[in-house]
Amino acid sequence: MFADFLKRLTAPDPAPLSSPDASLAMAALLVRIARSDGSYETDERSRIDRILARRYAMSPFEASKLRGEAETLEAEAPDTVRFTRAIKDAVPYEDREQVIEALWEIVLADGVRDEEEDALLRLVAPMLGVNDRDSALARQRVEAKRPGAT
Repeated sequence: MFADFLKRLTAPDPAPLSSPDASLAMAALLVRIARSDGSYETDERSRIDRILARRYAMSPFEASKLRGEAETLEAEAPDTVRFTRAIKDAVPYEDREQVIEALWEIVLADGVRDEEEDALLRLVAPMLGVNDRDSALARQRVEAKRPGAT
């Protein structure tokens, strides 16, 4: 189902993605980061649904459907390096910077900076063209929104 999409995404000079394709690619990154620690729990899926609904002005049903498609895409996607670089080439910077914040939401969803998730995010951010400073600022914004933050 996603073979043509992945072929277009990983082509040597990918064309910019349409809005629906860009949202699917970004959702797949959220799924990849959530799965990176070997545990993909209901609360992570719910958090992804909320992020997608908020980011793309979707109903809960639409967000859940997109996440389901993203789960399939993520499983079929190439290694993180090629997949992320392909997204960098096809998605505007502003969208990539915002997805780093969403990725931090997933990493910090359970209140613990899991080593595997943290390491993957530190790998993904520069591949998306987002520098360490902007990624750290995104993490701080997410931490500030968490319950009990001062």
